[in-house]
Amino acid sequence: MKNQTIAVIGIGYVGLPLACLAADKGYQVLGVDINQKLIDKVNKAQVPFKDDLVKKLLKKTVQSGNLKASNDFKLLKKVETIAVCVPTPVDENYQPDFKPLISAVQRIKENLVKGQLVIIESTINPGVCEEIVLPILEQGGKKVGKDFYLAHAPERINPGDPKWNVSNLPRNVGALSKTGLKKAAQFYRDIIDAPINEMQSIKEAEATKTIENAFRDINIAFINEIAKSFDQLGIDVVDVIKGASSKFSFMAHWPSCGVGGHCIPVDPYYLIRKAETVGFSHDFLKLARQINNHMPKYTVELYQDELNKVGLAVKGTKTAVLGIAYKADIDDTRESPAFEIIEELKKMGADVLTYDPLVLEKSTEKSLKQTLKKAQALLIVTDHSEFKEKLDGQTLKKNNIKVVLDGKNCLDKEDIVKAGVNYKGIGR
Repeated sequence: MKNQTIAVIGIGYVGLPLACLAADKGYQVLGVDINQKLIDKVNKAQVPFKDDLVKKLLKKTVQSGNLKASNDFKLLKKVETIAVCVPTPVDENYQPDFKPLISAVQRIKENLVKGQLVIIESTINPGVCEEIVLPILEQGGKKVGKDFYLAHAPERINPGDPKWNVSNLPRNVGALSKTGLKKAAQFYRDIIDAPINEMQSIKEAEATKTIENAFRDINIAFINEIAKSFDQLGIDVVDVIKGASSKFSFMAHWPSCGVGGHCIPVDPYYLIRKAETVGFSHDFLKLARQINNHMPKYTVELYQDELNKVGLAVKGTKTAVLGIAYKADIDDTRESPAFEIIEELKKMGADVLTYDPLVLEKSTEKSLKQTLKKAQALLIVTDHSEFKEKLDGQTLKKNNIKVVLDGKNCLDKEDIVKAGVNYKGIGR
């Protein structure tokens, strides 16, 4: 394997862990990106974001010479395999934005060498490899299965998870030829300690990622709707979920102030929009997105109600929004509900303070202690360990916090209420 080479285009949250893993397994890895600051950090072995695997492997693989980063796409001519890990977002109208993917594939086409394997890891809807990627690569007369190979292996990574990461999550692989499929599957078997599933077609591989995250989105929407109902009925949704979980067939999902990250709030739209092109309407998926998209505004509405109970208005109240990252104990802010919550509060005239221990560059305050001294009320957006460990009832009472709106249901409700602080969770 030490004689094998791979380029990873896009060395962000998905591409860099893959690059580090492949380099650690003996591959010569070229990380290609258009972000010079990111390239410089990688070449200096500076971890650009919080990721335990990258932290473990980056310095080791850079020092060994197995991993280098560059903005020179001409270097693609020197590798055998190219993995594309660029973002595939949606625009303001929730339409898939393929511009980063198209740009990357065009650069590959300009430097494509006979026999190369191109693997698309970016999340895409069924049909993108054949309808968008392949026509670009075949411009100029090259043919898939003869001059190059095209495969799709949707990325799988779970930021902040101490157990599951790119090195041990099973992967699905599809390709446009049997040879391409075998080559792609072998690459992943070389570096990943988990089953590699060879799909019957490239469309099937494309579909796996979109339905994985649509499944989660639907279940989250269900429990968010239940939470809103239970807010009206006076039932604690957390206790109910714990009770229902005693049945072997129940799969617990938890309500919150919003769905963040680059997968769950994005991927369902890829399936929704693709189905619309063939005349099918994914009504269920659309409703789930509608419910989950409304949770930040619903959270602010709950917060307003709780302030009113203690004689305060949103306008003028020093409100501390705790958490900017979309998920606990990571620094990733992509699609975080925090931004919409902050915007809604400011529209209503709130005096907004923000604090996230892992996203200090986007925080107005630099410590939790400082934040509590200034704030009159708290709105929890991210269930960071620091918040769960330090925000007990007595601490809140000591700092004269009037209201806590727990958007993640992560604090001890009984302890806070016992201390005489007004507490409200989502559905409790």
